[in-house]
Amino acid sequence: MISVSEALAAVLDLGAPVEVEHVPLDQADGRVLAQDVAATRDQPPFSASAMDGYAVATADVTEGDRFTVIGEAAAGHRFERTIGSGEAVRIFTGAPLPGGGVRVIIQEDVTREDDAITVGGKLGAGHHVRPAGGDFKAGDVLSAPRRLSPSDVALLASMNVPFVPVRRHPVVAIIATGDELVSAGGTPRDDQIIASNSLGLAAMFRRAGATARVLPIAKDTPSSLKMDLSLAEGADLLVTIGGASVGDHDIVAEVAESMGLERQFYKVAMRPGKPLMAGWIGGMAMIGLPGNPVSSMVCGEVFIRPLLDKYLGLPSGPRARIELPLTEPLEANSQREHYMRAVVENGTVRAFARQDSSLLTVLAQANALIVRPPGDPARNVGEPVQVIAL
Repeated sequence: MISVSEALAAVLDLGAPVEVEHVPLDQADGRVLAQDVAATRDQPPFSASAMDGYAVATADVTEGDRFTVIGEAAAGHRFERTIGSGEAVRIFTGAPLPGGGVRVIIQEDVTREDDAITVGGKLGAGHHVRPAGGDFKAGDVLSAPRRLSPSDVALLASMNVPFVPVRRHPVVAIIATGDELVSAGGTPRDDQIIASNSLGLAAMFRRAGATARVLPIAKDTPSSLKMDLSLAEGADLLVTIGGASVGDHDIVAEVAESMGLERQFYKVAMRPGKPLMAGWIGGMAMIGLPGNPVSSMVCGEVFIRPLLDKYLGLPSGPRARIELPLTEPLEANSQREHYMRAVVENGTVRAFARQDSSLLTVLAQANALIVRPPGDPARNVGEPVQVIAL
């Protein structure tokens, strides 16, 4: 067995950033920006009014000053003349500041009679002008890599970038194995169960930015498994579920090796998830996950999500951890790194009492994993532990 850190390093060695493609901006949300993108114009492209009011040609305004209103400026409709001394232009939020204008007096600070305004006694100090380029200037850069958010999409639109260079979605082929499995919606015999891992992992991978292809369930025969392995051709990553242990019906390694698998490692000193395998096959990275539902999902979080980050050109490595105090004590840990399903509440963390790797109900209630190092001693209430947010 190797350590979790050694296994993760080996898994990350299997991947490299995938190709770049350009997508329309309205399809860029959640994609990973692959190259720096520069603004094509200043924002705002002109000095603009930040308030509804009156633009004037002087910054020094006092109570009782009077101005003659000579026109109007609205968003998208510039006032073309230059403002002179003693003149004002009625202006609305977002409108270009007229030539000669240096200040906007907000409408609440004046009294208007016909075409004349008089400044009141509670004049605010602000000039209420947004300078040209005050948000960003032409040539300013949105830096890669980054997973694009809705705010980033709005920024790119303002920068007038209609197509965005992003990493293509890495393709993950998923094969669940076992005679005991039936697809969701099927009719299992009384000695069969529903295949849950493949759909849970596919959802995880899609959220991480991948395209997930769930292939047919492979039976515990070499012919069935070989057929499924051949269907995975063209994927960046092949993930098998189950059949990676050493039982008589665990044939994934044997069949994959007959098809050219170059295995990097087998078995990791962790729980849940000990029977983990990784290597290369047919130009694809391959990871063989254990069949227990929680084991496969935890291994997906710990190993495959960092690998997907690497495919997408993002910083990759161990999942981010924080330290939180316990609300309930923990017994001493074994010599395997333990990933315990837990709940984070109000800045504290509590492990579930039941940690059996078959219990999906517990995983569904968890929003975190407590990470226990090998040989970690018993922990008391209030002691800090390392936590991965789910």
